[in-house]
Amino acid sequence: MRLDDIDRRIVACLLENARSSFAQVGGKVGLSAPAVKRRVDRLRHDGVITGYSAVVDPAALGWTTEAFVELFCAGRTSPAEIYASIRRHPEVVAAYTVAGEANALIHLRAHDIQGLEQALERLRNEPNIVQTKTSIVLSRLLGRPTDGPDA
Repeated sequence: MRLDDIDRRIVACLLENARSSFAQVGGKVGLSAPAVKRRVDRLRHDGVITGYSAVVDPAALGWTTEAFVELFCAGRTSPAEIYASIRRHPEVVAAYTVAGEANALIHLRAHDIQGLEQALERLRNEPNIVQTKTSIVLSRLLGRPTDGPDA
């Protein structure tokens, strides 16, 4: 799948504000609203745009504590097994397999330090997780609304 410069600019506009009208996006990229719609439909069909969502401030929901946790697993634990262990924990908001000493890196959100500690204890009780290494977030310097390489 090849994206041209206009496709990239359309995606950038939608990442900035997914509620923009086709006319608003067209004004920024130099196309008519129907032309933008056709391109967005194609981008959705091709799997470039996978959906739309609201971006919510976690603190507004009471999730004021964040941490990144390296997971160290027993033996040759597969990504599917790691996923099975972490999906039950609502505090886990993202998870990644990584190269290096750890098997995975997870992003946790909790209401407070006590909630974070409880979530970590529950994770450590998973049979294939033998160790964790936690870094608590003090402040967010940058947060982009995408799961792409710059996130």
